Amino acid sequence: MDRIWLKNYPPGVPHDINPDAYPSVNAVFTESCRKFGPRPAFTNMGKTLSFAQVEELSRHFAAYLQQHTDLKPGDRIALQMPNMLSYPVALFGALRAGLIIVNTNPLYTEREMLHQFTDSGCRAIVIIDFFADKLQHILPQTNIQYVFLAHLADFCPWPKRDLVQLVVKYKKKLVPEYHLPQAIAFRKTIARGAKSAFREHIPQSQDVAVLQYTGGTTGVAKGAMLTHRNLVANLMQNAAWMQPLLKEGEEIVMTPLPMYHIFSFTVNCMTFIQYGGQNILITNPRDLKAFTQEMAKYRFTVLTGVNTLFNGLLHFEPFRQLDLSALKICVAGGMALQEPVSRRWREVVGKPIHEGFGLTETSPVASCNPLVGENRDGTIGVPYPSTLFRIVNEAGQEVAPGERGELCIQGPQVMAGYWNRPDETAKTIQDGWLHTGDVAVCDPDGYFRIVDRIKDMILVSGFNVYPNEVEEALAAHEGILECAAIGVPDEDSGEAVKVFCVRKDPGLTEEAVRAYAKEVLAGYKRPKYVVFRDELPKTNVGKILRRMLRDEQ
Repeated sequence: MDRIWLKNYPPGVPHDINPDAYPSVNAVFTESCRKFGPRPAFTNMGKTLSFAQVEELSRHFAAYLQQHTDLKPGDRIALQMPNMLSYPVALFGALRAGLIIVNTNPLYTEREMLHQFTDSGCRAIVIIDFFADKLQHILPQTNIQYVFLAHLADFCPWPKRDLVQLVVKYKKKLVPEYHLPQAIAFRKTIARGAKSAFREHIPQSQDVAVLQYTGGTTGVAKGAMLTHRNLVANLMQNAAWMQPLLKEGEEIVMTPLPMYHIFSFTVNCMTFIQYGGQNILITNPRDLKAFTQEMAKYRFTVLTGVNTLFNGLLHFEPFRQLDLSALKICVAGGMALQEPVSRRWREVVGKPIHEGFGLTETSPVASCNPLVGENRDGTIGVPYPSTLFRIVNEAGQEVAPGERGELCIQGPQVMAGYWNRPDETAKTIQDGWLHTGDVAVCDPDGYFRIVDRIKDMILVSGFNVYPNEVEEALAAHEGILECAAIGVPDEDSGEAVKVFCVRKDPGLTEEAVRAYAKEVLAGYKRPKYVVFRDELPKTNVGKILRRMLRDEQ
């Protein structure tokens, strides 16, 4: 495509970054803690840890791992926590001891936990006590020898720490009964590590830093091997993309998406460590009341989220009353940003949402709409610095701008491969190009659009129907809060479109939805079936799970 996107590249952003500017994530962390020592780094539940405090606490945890366990560099440790102060302490402590991080969703079922722990060969875990009972049931089937129990208010001062623990355990009943006699309180590891010798592990750039498992929505979940170089490259790309608007050491980023998710892990945690920013950690963003109350306390400058989160905030009146005058950047990822949500956000907030695109396999960001320049709704913008895109047909041949095909990506942020799955790696990375499985098109002036996932495409009488297009069209109806489209078997057309809608207007009928669809969609794209739901199944970061809807049919 001869890099036609360069004509719309944002001014002030370099075309290339140096992925070897730092030898490791550890080096980024060490430099930032030295540079920004007294500045706030992470805030949660009214408690703030400075960069210097995170450095000290993580050093103590690393010393404990080195001196009080037989864990060695390269061993895997699972982190299974929501956004809380224990997470960055455990994360950087484990990395400084040379361990490989296995980020684990706290809401996983026992089956999903068992698969991830056995597939990765974890030998240790830091887990919030909310889910310790699930670990108890599967622990004998794993290789996990060391269990460290974190509590929600671990780093809050006494007596708040104990009061919070009593409330969540006995009033809110969030801590089920469990029996893990071998478990050690995470706070105790810090205390013991403070009295132990520590030796900084020096990783190589090609060493694996994180095993980030794919969502598992298509078959068995696989661990993407993200090296130190991959992560350094992506945080440098993020920093370069944002540099025209941000000031080092002065930014406050609102972090509602969990840091165990690759979007928040790299964009919020890693990038703003390097930038000297403060992360406001939101433990439960689904509680919009509490989330909005936290937002009101800070003059935050950056907000990241997914389409469903932005949509939810727009329909929550207290959010509309917030003073958002300090907000510079809103970034959406993880799922397609719907045009009606983007338009309403601009009307309410006065700032655009900049949609980006990435995959677990790309650490994750591969492209974004320019922060300075044209932010084009419905697109994923242009490729990141040092990143190449190409779109190919089924024969593997590159197509011309305007034609659809599979998006392929090349860049320093592309994973090393899948953990212990060389066959899957060979299918996904071919001749140095990562095949995304996404149908995309490049506009003549260089902006890219994701049409849909190949696997989600609906074939109606030989015509391709892309669920994203159906969903975006129906989401513009004033009576629909959100919707999802899938394909179902049909005797006449092979497949038919079925939509699941959450009403904003309680009086909305199937007939009204069909009538509206007739106005905005071609005949073969219109839903044959309309079903109303109180809510749609989503991942913990708010991405709608079409797979679960298909499995119900």
